[in-house]
Amino acid sequence: MKFSQRLFEKVGDIWEKTHQHPFVVGLGTGELPVESFIRYMKQDYVYLIDYSKMFAYGAVKAHDVETMAAFAKLLDEILHGEMDLHRQYAERFGITNQELEETKPLPNNLAYTSYMLKVAQNGSLEELICALLPCMWSYWEIGKTLAETNPSSKEHPLYGDWVTMYSSDEFGSLSLWLIDILDRLTNGKPERELAILEEHFLTTSRFEYMFWDMAYAGGDWPV
Repeated sequence: MKFSQRLFEKVGDIWEKTHQHPFVVGLGTGELPVESFIRYMKQDYVYLIDYSKMFAYGAVKAHDVETMAAFAKLLDEILHGEMDLHRQYAERFGITNQELEETKPLPNNLAYTSYMLKVAQNGSLEELICALLPCMWSYWEIGKTLAETNPSSKEHPLYGDWVTMYSSDEFGSLSLWLIDILDRLTNGKPERELAILEEHFLTTSRFEYMFWDMAYAGGDWPV
């Protein structure tokens, strides 16, 4: 069994709960409250600033020039693809780019990105990939599921662009590349090392669920 298949099986319950979260369901039905989506958009924008740094670390830790270039390309895709989508949404709501970039991360957001960056700074390339992959991979799974179960979701005047982007083959190819390189890097590794990688993957998958929850219901500092 490839290591990615092992991860997919291990994370099944977490990702299933994510698919059932009211924020995710609401994206597909179009019934998501607008205020929740605005909160998500602003929090995800500042999240992506730190998330993009993971790919810069990936280029640093890469073992060959081809992999370095691929991580650099992924970094560019985030900065000028995903983040552009957020800027376009912000414009619809009259939110300036400066307001987006000055957004303060909520506690769960800060904890999530701090964990990923710690792994990126201190861990191996394999650890880095396992910490960042749940975001990209689970978004693709969500996008595909929403597009399949609610075909009209791509046409929704507000959330359609989101579903279209994350269900696309183009976005999925980014996940597939990371999955492939992870499988190659983990081939033949001892179980003690695989267990560490698995824990990173499960931890950031849990953070992904918490992010949806934070976006849906809020979650500012209590004091």
